[in-house]
Amino acid sequence: MERIYSSELGEYVGSRVRVAGWIHRVRRLSRVSFLILRDARGLAQIVLDESAVAGTIGGLHAESVVAVEGLVVANSQAPMGVEIRDPEVEVISAATAAPPIDLFRPILNSQLPTLLDHAALTLRHPRRRASWQIAAASLSGFRSALGAMGFVEIHTPKIVGTATEGGANVFTVDYFGRPAYLAQSPQFYKQIMVGVFERVFEAGPVFRAEPHDTTRHLNEYVSLDAEMGFIRDHTTVMDLLTFTIRGMIEAVRNQCGEALGLLDVAIPAVPRTIPAIHFADALAMVGDALDEDLSGEPDLSPAHERWLGEWAAREHGSEFLFVVGYPMVKRPFYTHPDPTRPRYSNSFDLLFRGLELVTGGQRLHRYDDYVEALAARGQEPGALDGYLEAFRYGMPPHGGFAIGLERWVAQVAGVANVREVTLFPRDLQRLAP
Repeated sequence: MERIYSSELGEYVGSRVRVAGWIHRVRRLSRVSFLILRDARGLAQIVLDESAVAGTIGGLHAESVVAVEGLVVANSQAPMGVEIRDPEVEVISAATAAPPIDLFRPILNSQLPTLLDHAALTLRHPRRRASWQIAAASLSGFRSALGAMGFVEIHTPKIVGTATEGGANVFTVDYFGRPAYLAQSPQFYKQIMVGVFERVFEAGPVFRAEPHDTTRHLNEYVSLDAEMGFIRDHTTVMDLLTFTIRGMIEAVRNQCGEALGLLDVAIPAVPRTIPAIHFADALAMVGDALDEDLSGEPDLSPAHERWLGEWAAREHGSEFLFVVGYPMVKRPFYTHPDPTRPRYSNSFDLLFRGLELVTGGQRLHRYDDYVEALAARGQEPGALDGYLEAFRYGMPPHGGFAIGLERWVAQVAGVANVREVTLFPRDLQRLAP
């Protein structure tokens, strides 16, 4: 008999079926016992007689893998309104020990380090699995939105010969006796590919050797990157990002109804036009509100971002806020300056519920501007010849953005720590599992 999923049982009332999955729990009552079986799509309730409890099932630990054939019967009190009776149970793979954490509990109360130490087990829990379902739907929406706009998906090297953004926050690797680095971003390659396809995107891992130990930072995370040519300026990129975020949210809404309900998640609404504020104005406003002297500050702190998020919600009814025009000193060399205020850049961050989620902007596109920008920072262009070749042979005005997937999911799901929504986090302390 061909196996079906638990979510399909309602279509087979009155028929015998075969389901397979993990023993989620065995509930022993005075008159009857139930095997709760878990598969990738939900739970199935199987009614057991005493011989099955004492025999096949009685010696098994939770998380053993079994197959069950039986008759589907309607029961309003069972999961999905149906249960399986008269079962024949086949043991496929017996767990060798009792799990250290009870996955049948609606909420796992163990500390986060414990959950991460046992990720191979705890990721099976419906609530932990639900967060990755949101991530997967977000990726689907990201790809669909950009595909609809004529973007081409690319995959770029993760072992590179030059640090993308300079500085010391790179992981060095031995590449056949030569120093190389794990890529901080696909920035150089996606710009090069604008000269090939005009519009490109990538979803892949990036690596930052930053010694942060915060709830918002990881040393390896998934970056959702897009780059497009023939733009007006950074506002074209902001419009594209708004469209993309809307597509991601729509995909989550359409694909993750059960996960959203399980996590009690409220889907954010994307305004027709996301409100925007210039960095200098934001800094002045935050400084006045918090009674802080922020003159000369080149960036916003997490506390400042939170305040701006609350302000955007209060004044504009928006959970999203663009902060535009960050100082050039805080942006990479390839960032295009604001022609009217050269100290500031044609760049932006997108704050989502008071957290920086996206960085983007317009890039330089003329070769001579790159040579000048590198010289101003004391860098020799020779190390970037492969990258700069694209600009020697003509590039259009272009720009793009990068979304941190884990931060996105954490904010959508309303959790405080990105590690809660990361399958296998890599940070200062964790290299396994």
